[in-house]
Amino acid sequence: MDEKNQNLEKSEFRKCRIKICGLTNPIEAEYLNKNKVDFAGIVMFYEKSRRNVSAEKAEEIIKALSGDIKTVAVMVSPTLEQVRLAEQAGFDYIQIHGNLSDEVIKEGKIPILKAFNIGDMDKYEDYGKCPRIAGYVFDADKPGSGKTFDWNLLRKLPRDGKLFILAGGLNDKNVADAIRCVRPDGVDVSSGVEYTDRQGKDPKLIDSFVASVRETDITASS
Repeated sequence: MDEKNQNLEKSEFRKCRIKICGLTNPIEAEYLNKNKVDFAGIVMFYEKSRRNVSAEKAEEIIKALSGDIKTVAVMVSPTLEQVRLAEQAGFDYIQIHGNLSDEVIKEGKIPILKAFNIGDMDKYEDYGKCPRIAGYVFDADKPGSGKTFDWNLLRKLPRDGKLFILAGGLNDKNVADAIRCVRPDGVDVSSGVEYTDRQGKDPKLIDSFVASVRETDITASS
């Protein structure tokens, strides 16, 4: 293969963005800084989640993250007041599961990542024309459960240029297959990089997950 074709192949190889979600303390931020991931997710105002943190703790984590990593406040059907608190904490995005109210769309200040579960993907195209929606996160029926879903469901969805992020049960063993199947702009992991015997992120699993993603060509399809 000549040098020109080698350079062409390199330019066509596109890497998937990486979002590590569910950070609970500033120490975990260092794991993300080391791997130079793209997004960090922090759960707020959802006490049912073991990863839920206060606004004060969220600010500590944000301060520990590299400025190159975009921060995402993960919420379920938030009120405008809760969204305001996330904005004040310094988040770059808000990821919203459940209900997204007209008030939050109209009055919020930072971009929104709308989360979908396998039961509500029929509403996907409704958000395509909304300028406040920066992208989508596609998750399993129960977010944070560590379970996958049928990735082929996403292959039928039209792309509109907004961020298209795959979540739901991803880990270092299956993420390459997920990328080849869906060809997302990014992948989102939480339980797949956590310790099995205690709470918190496992730096070795984060290293392995990131390596698997970065070795996979986003343009490849099965």
